[in-house]
Amino acid sequence: MSRHVAIVTDSTAYLPPRTMERHGITAVPLTVVLGDRALEDGTEISARSLVQALQKRRPVTTSRPSPEVFAETYRKVAESGATGIVSLHLSAEFSGTYDAAVLASREAPVPVRVVDTGMVAMALGFCALAAAESAEADGTIDEAVTAAEKRAAGTSAYFYVDTLDYLRRGGRIGAAQALFGSALAVKPLLELDGGRIELLEKVRTASRAIARLEEIVAGRAGSAQVDIAVHHLAAPERASALAERLRARVPGLADLHVSEVGAVIGAHTGPGLLGAVVSPR
Repeated sequence: MSRHVAIVTDSTAYLPPRTMERHGITAVPLTVVLGDRALEDGTEISARSLVQALQKRRPVTTSRPSPEVFAETYRKVAESGATGIVSLHLSAEFSGTYDAAVLASREAPVPVRVVDTGMVAMALGFCALAAAESAEADGTIDEAVTAAEKRAAGTSAYFYVDTLDYLRRGGRIGAAQALFGSALAVKPLLELDGGRIELLEKVRTASRAIARLEEIVAGRAGSAQVDIAVHHLAAPERASALAERLRARVPGLADLHVSEVGAVIGAHTGPGLLGAVVSPR
């Protein structure tokens, strides 16, 4: 990791801890509010605890980090020797995290470039990795931002959910909202488009939806060198099976990550989520 340009992201990037440590990436946690308890995503609430709460129909909401939390993070990163920071975050359509980071950046002790990647989960994580690799090659702040934005522009994210109810309640569906009235009759495939969640296709059964998800991801990957991430919530068998099929179908596969999403994303998708991110190098 360059001593000069540091990379900050947030807890929805779902980068493996060893990867973050190796590249010196700092993640600022979002918050999950469970009843009357505010818990840090990734440290104070697990995916399993979230699923149990959702199954018991306990009230679950999420909130952004405060500007003060970002300010403290930037101060610590600067004290560690960084002379500039690139702060990369989930889509501003989903959260006020980007806005909080911008507010904090104005008072930071070193220059901070805050970027709304329009992404989430490992779609965001791959952007953070691209910025970190640029910084490690002694890139400037501008070069690290350009690397992240280029990675974001080429990255696609698709996902399947068992029900649209959680997305509807959280206000996270746009065009897909029209589907809600018939949600029991279809299994929706969704995609990230312009920083928003949009309906991609309607499929009649879960098995067909997952098969179609595989086809879309393999087609998007083509023969180019790509990284792929498979995410799930309380569906490890589905995720492992999809990952193995993609491993066999994608000739240019470089890295393949399989992970369960954290509580913030899980609160808006519900159990049964299966997603895939395709990110050309």
